[in-house]
Amino acid sequence: MSTQVSQIDEIKSTPWSGGKSPFNVEYGKMMMWFFLLSDAFTFSSLLIAYGALRFSSNSWPAADLIFQSVPGMVDHGAPLVFVGLMTFILIASSVTMVLAVEAGHRMARKEVAVWMIWTVIGGFTFLGCQALEWSHLHHEGFWWGSIPHELGEYFRHGEAPSATYTQQFANLFFTITGFHGFHVFSGVIINIIITINVMFGTYERRGSYLMIEKVGLYWHFVDLVWVFVFTFFYLV
Repeated sequence: MSTQVSQIDEIKSTPWSGGKSPFNVEYGKMMMWFFLLSDAFTFSSLLIAYGALRFSSNSWPAADLIFQSVPGMVDHGAPLVFVGLMTFILIASSVTMVLAVEAGHRMARKEVAVWMIWTVIGGFTFLGCQALEWSHLHHEGFWWGSIPHELGEYFRHGEAPSATYTQQFANLFFTITGFHGFHVFSGVIINIIITINVMFGTYERRGSYLMIEKVGLYWHFVDLVWVFVFTFFYLV
């Protein structure tokens, strides 16, 4: 009899036995992973579409000539400097998010709040830089549905790319970076709400800062997607 009871207990303790938390993963955290997986498919389809057009063309606009400005400081001659700064800012905000999660594990409310504030600042700074870049490109005549009347040296790399490919590049660039920027903006708003809850001691009273881990997953996903966007548009 005791042997049968022990066998039943062993079956109940297996990961597939069901219960409240299979695999010891909290429900909300698992749902976040499902959301991120579906969102990854969306970004993947957009980037694959861009890649298909990019590698089917022999006269695609050269990224190092398009993105060679530092808005407000240098108009030309600084290829990829500004976007490099943007990438550093976003990666740094991912580091501060990691530190916020680590502080949450130690139930250090003040530290969590400080690192979350720095994460929010990093997100807003990235969005500000993206707005400056878009503004500069728009000023140059580079926008959805329109391209500069004279391609000239700004788009020339050996031979000037065709207007069709330049327009496709512009449409995809603003669509994909805009979609990513929307995700960053959404993440910043969520982080602000979470930070306010941290300051009011909401998670301390619950006895867990698991919510910081959930928003951290989303923020790291946004950073990871930017690595692919950066590679596809600015480097390849």
